[in-house]
Amino acid sequence: MLKGSRRAVIRSVRAVSIHGQLSFDVRFVDADDVEGVEHVARVGAESAPRVLSPGDRVEIDYLVGVVTGVRRLVDS
Repeated sequence: MLKGSRRAVIRSVRAVSIHGQLSFDVRFVDADDVEGVEHVARVGAESAPRVLSPGDRVEIDYLVGVVTGVRRLVDS
């Protein structure tokens, strides 16, 4: 995907500090295929909600195939 977003379900999140910079390792699956392939992305703390939990529904933003952000979806 060149640029866009996809819906996903969080499997796990791990905080990582590299030289004092906080990032998150986010494991997720596509919302339409929760039994499918698990993906992993490392995003900066500024690009994801501070609290993400397994099962949360999110939208993953991509740019040139790289995850650039995670946004929690609001249930309506």
